[in-house]
Amino acid sequence: MKPVLVFDSGIGGLTVLREARVLMPERHFVYVADDAGFPYGDWTDLDALTARIVTLFGRLIAEHDPEICIIACNTAFTLMGAEVRAAFPQMRFVGTVPAIKPAAERTRSGMVSVLATPGTVKRAYTRDLIQSFAAQCDVQLVGSPHLAAMAEAYIRGETIEDAAVHAEIAPCFREVDGRRTDIVVLACTHYPFMANVFRKLAPWPVDWLDPAEAIARQARRLVPPPESFAPLTGIDPAIFTSAAPDFATRRLLQGFGLTVVDRSAL
Repeated sequence: MKPVLVFDSGIGGLTVLREARVLMPERHFVYVADDAGFPYGDWTDLDALTARIVTLFGRLIAEHDPEICIIACNTAFTLMGAEVRAAFPQMRFVGTVPAIKPAAERTRSGMVSVLATPGTVKRAYTRDLIQSFAAQCDVQLVGSPHLAAMAEAYIRGETIEDAAVHAEIAPCFREVDGRRTDIVVLACTHYPFMANVFRKLAPWPVDWLDPAEAIARQARRLVPPPESFAPLTGIDPAIFTSAAPDFATRRLLQGFGLTVVDRSAL
């Protein structure tokens, strides 16, 4: 059976890979980290970023012939989801968008915060989601300029100062007329890796909404399971566009059943 391709700007998409593996045990996966372009939120020439990602998918689809592609990056999908689907109409894509609809359905106070990258916050796509599904809520968009890079470092085992993390998440917590924020949408796949840190530093308990499971369920719906399949063997490949992941990253990927494919930079 064809593999499932999981694409992210870095290693945050491992949160999605973890959930997808549970629901799609018959499939091999190809994990792609565009670390040469990370972080996407720092790009000012969005046309150039879109062209880069579309070109990358052209190469990856031709090389791996996946059954489906999961774009495990809010910034990438809200920027160029329509473009990549138009460029490859024969391929099925599952995108990652801020989980605003389920947040609006679950909130009791009516106060929701969306913790994202600056790029995701700026997208008209994100504001359209709020207008369509959360118009009755008080939604606070928080574009963190540093949290994705902090999460990358944290995942690799580096020490991150609590004060620095607190400064990034503090704007999510608001009190208005006796009501408090009760849900924070994690609108970057890197952030769930730091959820325990967020809980420790939060001024009061909230529901930290991780979209990874919902993304995996959508991929499973688009690719129904076969009636029977042979047990999988071997390690799935991970591709880094810089071709230079460090030792800590390679060790982390081994824990996810991945091995880095050594190749020239993309």
